[in-house]
Amino acid sequence: MRIVCRCEDVNEEEIRTLVREGYHSIDEIKRLARAGMGYCQGRTCKRLVAQIIKEETGASLDKIEHPRVRPPIKPVSLKILSRG
Repeated sequence: MRIVCRCEDVNEEEIRTLVREGYHSIDEIKRLARAGMGYCQGRTCKRLVAQIIKEETGASLDKIEHPRVRPPIKPVSLKILSRG
């Protein structure tokens, strides 16, 4: 079984099952399977998830909806984050 999201330990079959159930955007799959919610924030797995969606639906990669970027509501200085 191939792991798609190493950060959240989500495998390929989990993603394929969700796509077959009708979830065809990376955001939907992220919310349901947590793929892309780990340490790398999808930098590693979002391309794999998109490829699986393409294989299962026949949609081109251009047509697959990618996750929205949501910056913090209130900026936080690095000085505050470095306090440990």
